[in-house]
Amino acid sequence: MGNIKAVIIDDSAFMRKSLSIMLGSDTEIEIVGTAKNGLEGFELVKKVRPDIVTLDIEMPVMDGLTALKKIMAECPTSVIMVSSLTTEGAEATIQALEYGAVDFISKEMSFVSVNIVSIKEELIKKIKAIVKQKNLQNRLERLQKLGDRSKPSSTIIQSRTSLSVPKIGYKAVGIGISTGGPLSLQKVIPFLNEKAQVPFFIVQHMPPKFTKSLAERLNSLSPIAVKEAENNEVVKKGTVYLAPGGFHMTVVKSGIGDAVINISDKPSGTLHKPCVDVMIKSLLGVYGKNTLGVIMTGMGKDGYEAIKDLKGMGGYAVAQSEETCVVYGMPKAIVDAGFADAIVPLEKIYDTINKAL
Repeated sequence: MGNIKAVIIDDSAFMRKSLSIMLGSDTEIEIVGTAKNGLEGFELVKKVRPDIVTLDIEMPVMDGLTALKKIMAECPTSVIMVSSLTTEGAEATIQALEYGAVDFISKEMSFVSVNIVSIKEELIKKIKAIVKQKNLQNRLERLQKLGDRSKPSSTIIQSRTSLSVPKIGYKAVGIGISTGGPLSLQKVIPFLNEKAQVPFFIVQHMPPKFTKSLAERLNSLSPIAVKEAENNEVVKKGTVYLAPGGFHMTVVKSGIGDAVINISDKPSGTLHKPCVDVMIKSLLGVYGKNTLGVIMTGMGKDGYEAIKDLKGMGGYAVAQSEETCVVYGMPKAIVDAGFADAIVPLEKIYDTINKAL
């Protein structure tokens, strides 16, 4: 991969030092500059053209949101926001993701945590995955040109399938998404058919407070109702339920036959909380093969085991296409396994879901 050039923009000297040490510990990442406010940071990014930027939200002279808009307008770069774990911080972060930031980390979780080593590893992995994705389109075009002269990869084979799945009378839709998710969901959820007679369940890997802000933002954009899921609420058709950060969301049958949402911190041993596998597997227990699985942009392979079980039942799954993912990890896992019945660009996912329903 060669050196990944990183710029750190933060008004806190402690944060600049902490992030420099954290990222600089990896031999593939080179800190090419730091800045103490948004204006200084914007000028630095314009000058050195890094591969990745970490950007604080609250800064003097020029705040992070203003700096982000200027960076995206004049020198587009992959930006990870550094946010505070507050309601205000969550709302600003959702706004930053709309402006083009690819992901975020929270100050509290990253720097006042006993899990500092695992968080450092996760951040470095995330940066590498995001930067690796940047030159994807050229690589895909080369692969497609070579398709007739050599054996194409499984991705190329599956991308030639239709953009649709069979209409089997779906009773629920389960969506799993991670890195790049908040903005990607805005390209899907507001366009779902408001007359849909099924519930939708989403796991987006995010900490508490952030999922509530995201649900409220999606609800303000959508004709269909979107809400952060609550414990013990009865599932309604035509409603989108977003799993709350820090907890698992599952669906169970009540004694009188209603589907009911359960919010819990169990199981405790999962890598992510909320977890796509946990959520979709619970849907299979209630709706069986009539669950439509949708796996979108994200790092890792959360959702793979659940989609494997869905396919074993005779159900169907949709994967977001490689060229439209911020990070092609979660969809790649089901594509490579042959579990994706349709591989769909981000802008067509809502259409695929609507037609299936």
